[in-house]
Amino acid sequence: MKLPKLLFLLLAFSIFSCAKKEEPITFKFAVWTTADAKKADAEYTKEFKKYKDGGIDEVLINTSTDPKLLKRLVPLATKEGLKVHAWIMAMNRPGDSIALQHPDWYQVSKEGKSCFDTRPYVDYYQWLCPTRKESREHVLHLVEELAKVDGIESVHLDYIRFPDIFLPISLLPKYNLVQDVELPQFDFCYCDECVKAFEKIHHKNPKESHNTSIDMEWKNFRLNAVQAVVNDAFAIAHKHNKQLTAAVFPYPEMADHMVRQRWDKWDIDQVYPMIYHSFYDEEIDWVGYATKQGVADLKDKKTKINTGIYVPGVKNDKELKEAILLAKENGAIGVSFFDGNALSESNFKTIKETKASLK
Repeated sequence: MKLPKLLFLLLAFSIFSCAKKEEPITFKFAVWTTADAKKADAEYTKEFKKYKDGGIDEVLINTSTDPKLLKRLVPLATKEGLKVHAWIMAMNRPGDSIALQHPDWYQVSKEGKSCFDTRPYVDYYQWLCPTRKESREHVLHLVEELAKVDGIESVHLDYIRFPDIFLPISLLPKYNLVQDVELPQFDFCYCDECVKAFEKIHHKNPKESHNTSIDMEWKNFRLNAVQAVVNDAFAIAHKHNKQLTAAVFPYPEMADHMVRQRWDKWDIDQVYPMIYHSFYDEEIDWVGYATKQGVADLKDKKTKINTGIYVPGVKNDKELKEAILLAKENGAIGVSFFDGNALSESNFKTIKETKASLK
């Protein structure tokens, strides 16, 4: 009887030991920041040290999709104890020298105007078509070049959507707009490639639709076009042993409505919903509401949420702390601040104190 009893004890110990190795997810703090190749290494070291000393764990760096600059910055950030994510403007590619040689790669509005030369809202809105083979492959190639860089945690997609069919409510006065309905100059993409692909599936032309705003097949076609790019990017990132993450609109139904983005259906490791409450004329408690909604929509998926906080929209340090706690209480695994340069010494002090209180 002694031998089976000994085996049982060994088995129990083994199970207990394995269980102990599983570390709980630590709530993490990140910042978005934009790089400048002209900036000296010493300046970057100072910036990264400031973040680390201020309680930040990770940096999402926009290098304008330059792998060489990213390779330069990764060891500098890593040395200061920060994890690095490669932030890329995906479907919106302002000033992309390769794409600009191909006018047919760009999205076309319902009015028939191309983002190549007629840009909605702002001049840097130069959106590539997610359906056209060449433009898709261009974006995915850029993703792969970043994914190849040693030491990064993820390729971090931004602007992985269509142009805003509806702007956040607080931005409308800036453009002297009323958007009670879908306006044709902001409705994309009606390029020949999209129309042809849609007709092949549904045997109808969206340009001839009585009301495209309630044509669910046409809406889903565009949601699926973005999803296909994300899913391909996910496969590429994982091929290089990196994760795929993305900055997205506040929660899936809202993202669907505003920018044709349904991120709860994507193959993706983590999302960073930009819960910028001030953009929507909401109070700070909306950070908790939107976080909770996103977490609920991802209930049966492995995808995790990091709540994005817009620093200029936070009135004071008390609100900053409240936003962090609301994100955690409602299921986020971390928060990310836009952007690193907007954080004051007082903000960093609040972040550190709040972080210490969570342990």
